[in-house]
Amino acid sequence: MHFPSPACLSRPLALLVLPTVALVAACGKEAPPPQRPAPEVVVMQVQPTNVPYDWTFVAQTESSQQVDIVARVSGFLDKIAYQEGELVKEGQLLFQLDPKPFQAQLEAANGELQAQQARHTTAIANLSRIKPLAEQNALPQSDLDRAQGEFDASKAAVYSASAKVKEAELNLGYTTIRSPVSGVTGRALQRQGAYINAMAPEAKLTYVAAVDPVWVNFSVSQTQAARTRELMESKQIVAPRDQAYTVEVLLSDGSAYPYAGRINFADPSFSQDTGSFLVRAVLPNPNKQLRPGMFVTAIVRGAIRPNAIVVPQLAVQQGSNGHLVYVVKADGTVEVRPVIVGDYFGEKDIVIVNGLQPGDKVVVEGVLKVVPGQPVKVAETRQQTVPPAAKEPAPLAPLVAQSSSPGAVAAREMAGMPIASGNYGPTRHGDTLTSIAVRARPEKVSFEQTLVGIYRANRDAFTPDHHRLKTGVTLRIPSADELAAIDHAAATEEVRAATEKWRAEHSGAAR
Repeated sequence: MHFPSPACLSRPLALLVLPTVALVAACGKEAPPPQRPAPEVVVMQVQPTNVPYDWTFVAQTESSQQVDIVARVSGFLDKIAYQEGELVKEGQLLFQLDPKPFQAQLEAANGELQAQQARHTTAIANLSRIKPLAEQNALPQSDLDRAQGEFDASKAAVYSASAKVKEAELNLGYTTIRSPVSGVTGRALQRQGAYINAMAPEAKLTYVAAVDPVWVNFSVSQTQAARTRELMESKQIVAPRDQAYTVEVLLSDGSAYPYAGRINFADPSFSQDTGSFLVRAVLPNPNKQLRPGMFVTAIVRGAIRPNAIVVPQLAVQQGSNGHLVYVVKADGTVEVRPVIVGDYFGEKDIVIVNGLQPGDKVVVEGVLKVVPGQPVKVAETRQQTVPPAAKEPAPLAPLVAQSSSPGAVAAREMAGMPIASGNYGPTRHGDTLTSIAVRARPEKVSFEQTLVGIYRANRDAFTPDHHRLKTGVTLRIPSADELAAIDHAAATEEVRAATEKWRAEHSGAAR
């Protein structure tokens, strides 16, 4: 058998091996891949700025003056004279008890008074006759003593009978029950024809709740108070001048209530049950939009966070060791910067407490495309923008200015103290006519009479543009008699006219 030579066998193997070797050699010299372009990002150059620092609380409205209407005498209920649930004015008739028994008692008391007056007249005549005779020893001293005793006894009897007449007049007057304040009424708890026992629980007939101004109550927890104190001591937040915080309200549907107010009371003690203390704000309610018992959101404005750095929330990432942002350096590369975040600001931003410096360029769009240490292409540079700080409440008409006395989230020594007649002042930033009138209103004088009386007595105390109270002026508070002499109906009409005029002038003004 003939076998091929080794040389002949090597040729086909070479043909098979050489292309493989060449291929391997070619793979060993792979060309470098093309360079990936730098990703485009949007950066924001941060700068410190003052931003508002607000507190938000769940709050509930309350009548600024709720009065239970209670029968002061017993009798049958003749008439319910008001529409249940509707607004009533001060002095308006609410209930009428049967007056006839009390009218009879008054007539009997008058009869007794006249009888005692007749006895007293006789005693005077007897004493007048006996006294000169006794002085001349024409009559014994015992006769004079007896006449003098009868005179003194008859005089005392007249006083007693007069007191019974006044008591009968009072009881007769109590049969007519009028509203002590202007406000909304509750349902009548007794029906017409029912017997009302003044000494029993059913003596309560209804209530009247004043709703203009209205109170808004909310609670501040011990933790919140401590946190606020810590931030203020470290100067991270600054309170407004004179602690004049503004309180705004959001209704249950999220809409904004059109009037702002001020804090006028803060409880100095924490509740042992809840660990919080009550804070009360007073707001004007000329349209009666707020009713007692409503749940609302109270936003306390006025404080600022000075030199704050604010970035979009989407620019802040969560790392294994905390929060971080991407900062574009001067050479165009990106570095990871650990930061300490503070409170959320608005709906889309967050405050950076530590980690960023003025002028840093933070990546706010395209964060997922950046690689630390690699260059990026800045497509747009934005400046830090912050919504404007909380504004002062819109100026209101002089006779319906918002209820606002200087107050704070901490109790203040003079907050809510009553104002007596005479000189009051000097007024401070945040004082308004309504807040002063609320505290200066005497008993049995309407709020409208007080407003108009103070306004008329201090026309030079208001600025000419919006009739706001000037700062530093001293007001003259009229006496109760002066205020009571003002016609209530005319005062109410003056308030209404001033309100309509102001609304017409400011219908297009932004709050």
